[in-house]
Amino acid sequence: MGFIERPYCERLGTPFVSEEGGALLSPAAIADPPAYERARAAARYGDVARELVHFLKYGDRLDLAWPLGQWMARAGAELLSDADALVPVPLHWTRLLQRRFNQSAMLAQTIGAAARVAVADHIIVRSRATRPQYGLARSERARNVQGAFEVAKSARVDVKGRKLILVDDVLTSGATVDACARSLRRAGASRVDVLVLARVVGYE
Repeated sequence: MGFIERPYCERLGTPFVSEEGGALLSPAAIADPPAYERARAAARYGDVARELVHFLKYGDRLDLAWPLGQWMARAGAELLSDADALVPVPLHWTRLLQRRFNQSAMLAQTIGAAARVAVADHIIVRSRATRPQYGLARSERARNVQGAFEVAKSARVDVKGRKLILVDDVLTSGATVDACARSLRRAGASRVDVLVLARVVGYE
């Protein structure tokens, strides 16, 4: 499965090859810091993680949400310890209609039950449909999701001054969670972290 353990970048959660002691930041985190505070992933996005995500999203293996969410809760224990709510990355309504469920929301429900943290799946809305991120370069991914997420007007009171964790299945370039984090910060969130099942390591 390729579980991620320390040492890793304290900002991006990407693993380091060797232990150098102390709180470490990767060159990528220093050169291009994200809109969120910290990201954590249970595992590297390799063959096993890819297959599990595929089964969950497209194979109707909804039973996988429980063990996968447990792994995520373990990986994100540090973030969860004082979080106010979990915010799943939303699907556009057309995509939700096709798939019938949001895998990120299902994972968030498992994490929330394990860590006793509320799930707030009403906060962010996907205001426009976007093309799939698969196969796009980093800059194309960022442009694809620019302006695609916003905090619902009725949910702004649930954002201001709160510590929130964005939940998604896979982190590749970080463009999607970065766009979501920006919308939460604009609405007044005091801290935004990210928790995913798997992250791509070495994506360019």
